[in-house]
Amino acid sequence: MPDQTSVADQVNGQTIVTLLRRNAQQFAGLPAMTSLDAAGEPTLAWGEVRHEVAVLARGLGDLGLQRGERMLIMAPSSPEHLLVDLAAVHVAAIPCTAYATLSPDQIRYVARHSAASVVVLQGMDELKRWEQVLGDLPKLRQVVMIESKAVPADDARFSSLDDVRRRGTELHEADPSVFEHMSDSIKPSDPLSMIYTSGTTGDPKGVVLTHANAVYESYAVQARHHMPLHVANIAYLPLAHIAERELAIYLPITLAGHVHTLADPTAVMSALGRVHPQGFFGVPRVWEKMVAGLKNMLANAPEDRRAALTQANELLQQGYKLRDAGEPVPPELAEKIAEADRTVLAPVRQLLGMDRLVFCSSGAAPLPVEVLYFLAGLGVEIHEVWGLSETTGAVTANSAEAFRAGTVGRPLADTEVKVAEDGELLVRGPLVFPGYLREDGTIEPAVDDEGWYATGDIGQIDADGFVKITDRKKELIITSGGKNIAPTRIEGLLKEHPLISQAVAIGNDRPYVTALIVLDDEILPGWATAQGIEFTDVPTLAAHPLVCAEIQRAVESANGRLARAEQIKRYELITKPWTPESGEVTPTLKLKRRVINDRYVNRIAALYS
Repeated sequence: MPDQTSVADQVNGQTIVTLLRRNAQQFAGLPAMTSLDAAGEPTLAWGEVRHEVAVLARGLGDLGLQRGERMLIMAPSSPEHLLVDLAAVHVAAIPCTAYATLSPDQIRYVARHSAASVVVLQGMDELKRWEQVLGDLPKLRQVVMIESKAVPADDARFSSLDDVRRRGTELHEADPSVFEHMSDSIKPSDPLSMIYTSGTTGDPKGVVLTHANAVYESYAVQARHHMPLHVANIAYLPLAHIAERELAIYLPITLAGHVHTLADPTAVMSALGRVHPQGFFGVPRVWEKMVAGLKNMLANAPEDRRAALTQANELLQQGYKLRDAGEPVPPELAEKIAEADRTVLAPVRQLLGMDRLVFCSSGAAPLPVEVLYFLAGLGVEIHEVWGLSETTGAVTANSAEAFRAGTVGRPLADTEVKVAEDGELLVRGPLVFPGYLREDGTIEPAVDDEGWYATGDIGQIDADGFVKITDRKKELIITSGGKNIAPTRIEGLLKEHPLISQAVAIGNDRPYVTALIVLDDEILPGWATAQGIEFTDVPTLAAHPLVCAEIQRAVESANGRLARAEQIKRYELITKPWTPESGEVTPTLKLKRRVINDRYVNRIAALYS
């Protein structure tokens, strides 16, 4: 098992392509991919996976996909998604998964910026949105449908994945050496994949990652958690998310693991009970919902059972908090903890499907400490991580041996993190990406002359090297479900309506987006008169049914141009304008988000009650 000092030796020239070949040679019969959505949960072994990748790679090449070209995928997690992604990798093209919730306008931007020559879509739901923009994509040559029945008739631009597989099989069987030559040509420095940022301060950027980045991340994560080979896990988050790409594709290849794909993320709790994985990653919302369900179950349990579970949970929390503080657990307490865990909590973990966990982690947003403690009291210790798409996922991570609640752990192997003068965290090392994709297909580096990448996060590093994130330099909303959302876009769409003068989107560390909407006190009187409404004052008008209906239409109009995760679920009307004098905005009328959150804390809380 590698440790932090040997990660570089473990990586040593490896690529995702060479590791997949190794798996097909050394672990050909071991399970690699299982679909939890298909009848009978069909499983592909590693030898079969590489064969499928080979025929799909030949088929994509026959469609014209070439080295360096980009291929977009919009589909849920499935073996087909993973296989076609890896097939593009073996062509030396650059696959990129797009969030399934993108609006047509967002699809148009990503497709045009990436200059994708091939697009792979799941079925009719995805096709309906793409059909609105296909005419605006001059670089696009072919659309491949995973569901054959969704292929439009008499349209040469479309083919099915089955067609690609059939043609690829013919080519591969005729000359298998072509695929091996393609594989041999790929180097660690070659692009492996691309991820689009959320576009917080402008248009989304295409983050290009290399084989070296992904392989280093995999071995560094393995070293941090002492993970064995052949671990089983569940892939249920969107593959447009860097954490899921690493955990669903690259880490399983590195460890010759067994990934179980699940198309519907809301079904992950039942999937845990079916898979009993050894590794599991959850965004905070997943852990929060789990704790809420457990507490509800506890409240409805018979009194004696509830008392036993509560006492056991408190004992394990006590031991966890001592270890968190760096203090020893007294032998007598350790004995009580072991007994409570064996007799009371182990059966609960087995029932939940969490009895085989080697490691479990949380990222994308802070995990509430009370959730962390409650799960530790169940015997499930969550190790928080921190990272970005630009750092191939995790840069820092807690571990079973070294953790500190409320922090995101220490840097991974051979990775440096430091605090700049303005408090921004800078990162340097083998996990940092080569740069952003330019529209001409070249890559624009994003590090300074010394190799440091500015993350945009504000943080601190304590004397023991543990990193704590305290704020975000950029105004990015990250929901408790791990969705990255640019609030300025939402606010701008709302303010397009004349009755709305100001707006602030809320949702950081929360399950959905809400908004505070300020009525325009100059426009409203005239609008009211035109509607035959007698003007009294702004607060009174704000409650008028016609005004409420008009604002609702404005919100619906904005939502129609936003991805699902960005859409406003609830909002509150504000009748007093925000001014520099009142303190909610700067002299240049920029929102003071922290001030607004503090002043409207009760109203915001009501939006989530």
